[in-house]
Amino acid sequence: MDLKTKLKSTGLLQVIGNTPIMKVQSLSQLTGCDIFMKCENLNPGGTIKDRPALHMVVEAIASGVLKPGMTIVEGTAGNTGIGLALVGQALGYKVIVIMPQGMAIEKHKVLKLYGAEIVETEAVPFSDDRHFFKVGKKIGQSSPDYWWANQFDNPDNYLSHYLGTAPEMYQDMDGKIDAVVVAAGSGGTAAGVSKYMKEQNKNIRVVVPDPMGSGICSYFKTGEFTSDHSYTMTEGVGITRFQDNFKWIQQDECYTISDQKLTSLAMYLREKEGLVMGMSSMLNLAGAFNTALKMGPGKRVITFMCDGGERAISKMYNPEFLLEKKLDGTLLPEKEIVELFKNF
Repeated sequence: MDLKTKLKSTGLLQVIGNTPIMKVQSLSQLTGCDIFMKCENLNPGGTIKDRPALHMVVEAIASGVLKPGMTIVEGTAGNTGIGLALVGQALGYKVIVIMPQGMAIEKHKVLKLYGAEIVETEAVPFSDDRHFFKVGKKIGQSSPDYWWANQFDNPDNYLSHYLGTAPEMYQDMDGKIDAVVVAAGSGGTAAGVSKYMKEQNKNIRVVVPDPMGSGICSYFKTGEFTSDHSYTMTEGVGITRFQDNFKWIQQDECYTISDQKLTSLAMYLREKEGLVMGMSSMLNLAGAFNTALKMGPGKRVITFMCDGGERAISKMYNPEFLLEKKLDGTLLPEKEIVELFKNF
């Protein structure tokens, strides 16, 4: 057994990837399309970020840059940190996670469960030196005993999806895919999946839904990241700066989806199917719903449930939080949900 295979065969790391897909029945019926989600919430760390965490660490160990006794350091909104903490714990590495304030308390609890040290920073724009990425980089490069994972520019992030996630998805669907919907944060998932899908069939439509306050839509339309820095409850998706992973994204459409639309869809799906999920997953599914409505009946659309609803209990499924953020959690009837998502 070679080193990489041996590392990936350690404990919980054995069950990262090879996730199932599920059909979202209620939205499929409303659109006349088949809408699927790849259930990345079933990875052991609970999110799609287990994949790049494992791939980045394994490749770093194999190349010799991450040595026994070193500490893994990363700036993250939480889920990549959880993946790194899980992988680090399994392989015997300490992990330091730098996070902005205001992230869901559930993420803090899981990080501590896997033994990670958490450093919180001010939730500030990227231009500020207190930004979590800059603080993470500074800490990560402050000692020869630290390895800075740098998910935003590390090619092993997008390669984890190009080599693993995307081929799985294509096989799951027997190659019968009309559109893939994938939100971007670090850009790894969107890059790896879009690159692979376009290589298999250039007619597969790639849609990138974006949260409020992000500059990704602006970048795809104008080549520049501009943002009004408006608030969004979503975490780990949307960004206001370029990073290397974006070089590989091949998208056909990008648009912004408001927190109110995500909230309305979340309440509808919980009532109709008992389906709850994280906020970035809801962004993906909202994009898939809109894409299906635009493309018309008979199409096959797939996206990601990149995290589960337990990561959103304190926010999207919390009536007090919704009230504080002036978000309406009223359950809408079918006709109103369709109308809400027909026009963006």
